[in-house]
Amino acid sequence: MTAPTAARVLLEDLVDEFLRDYPRGARLLAVASPSADRSAAFAGGLAAALRARGVAVSVAAAGDRDEARLRAEIVTPFRAAGGDAVEIVSGSTALLAERTRGLWHFSVWLIDGDEVPHTAATTLVDVTDPEAPTRRLADYCAVPPSFLT
Repeated sequence: MTAPTAARVLLEDLVDEFLRDYPRGARLLAVASPSADRSAAFAGGLAAALRARGVAVSVAAAGDRDEARLRAEIVTPFRAAGGDAVEIVSGSTALLAERTRGLWHFSVWLIDGDEVPHTAATTLVDVTDPEAPTRRLADYCAVPPSFLT
């Protein structure tokens, strides 16, 4: 039996936290970063980890949808379907904009290198090394001083 990779351990930890806080119902989870491709790849990993726990999961790419289109095309239909499932929405910084950040039960912001963290996210994940991602504290200690001015 092989040891789990650092990436798998991190995904399992995120799933543990998410399911502890949101154990059932129609739950929405956002994965955002400056790169939509990076967000989509991470969302796929989270979806696989949730499926391994027996959770019904679907994944949607936000694309260029604004808040109204996100609600109309992704959020409202998912909530209307009801049931015990998770919808993971991947995309760019727009997912955590002031008008959209309240749509999600849980949100992940992915950081690569010296990118500025988005402190509105539930959790920050540093993916500079995709094989060994790490969590960062979501506080202003992690924000570069130039961001605060």
